[in-house]
Amino acid sequence: GNVRAVSVDGKFDDCQKMVKSAFLDPELRLFHLTSGNSINIGRLLPQMVYYFYAYSRLAKYEEKVIFSIPSGNFGNAIGCEIAYRMGLPVEKIIIATNENDEFPGFLQNGRYEKISPSRRCLSNSMNVGHPSNLGRLFDLYGGNVDKDGYVHRNPDRTAMRRHIFGVGISDSETIDTMVRIWREKKVILEPHGAVAFAGLESFREQEGEPDLPQIVLETAHPGKFSEVLQEYLGVTPEMPESLKHLQLKNHYIVLPNEYRIFKEYLFENLKR
Repeated sequence: GNVRAVSVDGKFDDCQKMVKSAFLDPELRLFHLTSGNSINIGRLLPQMVYYFYAYSRLAKYEEKVIFSIPSGNFGNAIGCEIAYRMGLPVEKIIIATNENDEFPGFLQNGRYEKISPSRRCLSNSMNVGHPSNLGRLFDLYGGNVDKDGYVHRNPDRTAMRRHIFGVGISDSETIDTMVRIWREKKVILEPHGAVAFAGLESFREQEGEPDLPQIVLETAHPGKFSEVLQEYLGVTPEMPESLKHLQLKNHYIVLPNEYRIFKEYLFENLKR
């Protein structure tokens, strides 16, 4: 087939750094590289669609809503922000991170400090120490932050805080939320959804109970996190047909965290 899986001896931020380096490498331009994640605006823009869809299913016409979004690389958060700027009546965007809480810290104290290396958390898709889409969010509020996490111009933090609520959720809070919601509601939350739900609860505690529809997003089907759910909830969700093939034998190669070797791999596999 035309798919190659590569595992890097490092973290998400390491992978993202190598991919961005490849995009800027003049020797690789002949391959016309692009990205399947939200670095690529073509991936990010469709992420605003399901906010309109969720609104159409859960809210009355012109009724304002609150979205709580599990956030790592901030693609979903930007999708919601764009939907809002296109006219969707969003009262508040809750950006809920795990312990990689550099953005909630910025909202609170006005200082942005990327987290390097990123912290390992149960919600592993959100283990991002400096979100690549943060630059887009800063830009929408008049600021500028570069790929290395240096802020060249601060955004309008007052406007940000008026529309965005940022909160970091610890692993212990994530586990507590998963266990509590399962015991009380018999609803399975995977770790990322638990972060978003805990973020909504934090918002309610600080801002009061809003008389508005409140919508919590999840990242993936709980079946993708069966080991975590079995450990903490004692349940194993049934795997949907679309995910059952993930139980088959893995096919991937492992590369060291070195851009030079990654570049050589691209040449060997693409220049044919």
